[in-house]
Amino acid sequence: MAVKKITKRWIFNSFGVILVILIALEMVISFSIKDYYYGSAERVVYSQAETVSGLLSKYYSEGTGDYEDYFRGIVTSFEKRNIMELMVISENGKIALTSSGFLPNEDSLTPDCFEAEKSLEKTAEYIGKVNGEKVLSVTVVPEGSTENFSAFRIVTSLEKVDSQISILIIGSSVICAAIIFFVAVSGSFFMNSIVKPVGEIGEAAKKIAEGDFNAKIVKNTDDEIGDLCDTINYMADELGATERMKNDFISSVSHELRTPLTAIKGWAEMLEDSSKDDSIDSATLQRGMGVIIGETERLSVMVEELLDFSRLQSGRMVLQPMKLDIIAELSEAVLTFEQRAIREKKDLIYNENDDIIAVTGDKNRLRQVFVNIIDNALKYSDEGGSVTISTLRSENGFVDIVVKDTGIGIPAEQLEKVKTKFFKGNATRRGSGIGLAVADEIIRMHGGEILLDSVEGEGTTVTIRLPIDK
Repeated sequence: MAVKKITKRWIFNSFGVILVILIALEMVISFSIKDYYYGSAERVVYSQAETVSGLLSKYYSEGTGDYEDYFRGIVTSFEKRNIMELMVISENGKIALTSSGFLPNEDSLTPDCFEAEKSLEKTAEYIGKVNGEKVLSVTVVPEGSTENFSAFRIVTSLEKVDSQISILIIGSSVICAAIIFFVAVSGSFFMNSIVKPVGEIGEAAKKIAEGDFNAKIVKNTDDEIGDLCDTINYMADELGATERMKNDFISSVSHELRTPLTAIKGWAEMLEDSSKDDSIDSATLQRGMGVIIGETERLSVMVEELLDFSRLQSGRMVLQPMKLDIIAELSEAVLTFEQRAIREKKDLIYNENDDIIAVTGDKNRLRQVFVNIIDNALKYSDEGGSVTISTLRSENGFVDIVVKDTGIGIPAEQLEKVKTKFFKGNATRRGSGIGLAVADEIIRMHGGEILLDSVEGEGTTVTIRLPIDK
């Protein structure tokens, strides 16, 4: 349907306009050619008429001889007899003498002589058929007319003129037809060069919409169509990558949910069985309850993280800003990880800043970001590693919260993707893969940014940059 619409639009908008212009141009050319050649014939005939009339007027005014004999001599010696004929008309409208020596039939007489006698200019013009031949005649009533020589008429055939006009009009029509043909052929090739790729792009887009992200479009040109092909192919690759990350994310989340649920279920079943015969001791009971509570909190954190991600994706997350001391909030977040760092035999170094640095933000969301970043730093650091946290007030009105670890690091090719939703660089470490994406979006909503710097095998530095409240 789109192909037909494009072709129709080209026919009506481009080809139709060209066709109308050429038809109008052909009409103008035809009228111009006819006007030019008829005008030229009229000028030649009128020029001869003026010459004859001038000679007769001069002779009549001088009165040196027989006027009719002089008139007869002009007719018989007419120089242009090969292209036109000079006739003498009597007072009763009959042709008395011609330069060819032949008198025409009575049916060939034209009324122009009578019109000339009635007009003030004493001149009349006639264009029409005489004996089936198209002629141009000019009749003049000269000064000193007599009964036998009342007027003279100059007649010339327009057949050759019409023939020349027809040849030129046909020639111009052929040229216009050739132009139309050339435009139609070249336009057809041009339209095919657009319509065919557009059709291929449409088919590929349908396959991509159906989930076939391996569908590719062959690029044949380096123009805008080629750029569109590259864009569609790039889109398919990105959608395919996103689809793979989404599937990995679902698999990872399923695994992350299954692990605490398995632990909770196992301990719950054991506690249930032991309670029947009172065989469980208080230490085991306390340990089991601790595991259940810990894994429940872990599930709660994961579910809350998923809910936050859903809110961000739908634009429903709303901040509750307030003025707060960012150092105090960071200190409380660090405090929650001290015991974990000791258990995992990792050094948690916090270079606490004594200043009060005020920012405007959502207290809970900023705490969530700090917890996520520190959790990642500990998670991706091995036993014996360290995580260093420090703050720095910059001169451009921002505060930088730097979390540096000595963990496994991030490969250079993955560094730009770690803040992408669903992306999880290392599948061996726990996590859903959306925590950093959520944290990055929260910081952006606060007017800040998260910067990453990492060397694989050496560690990662995460900088949380927030605007200071002035």
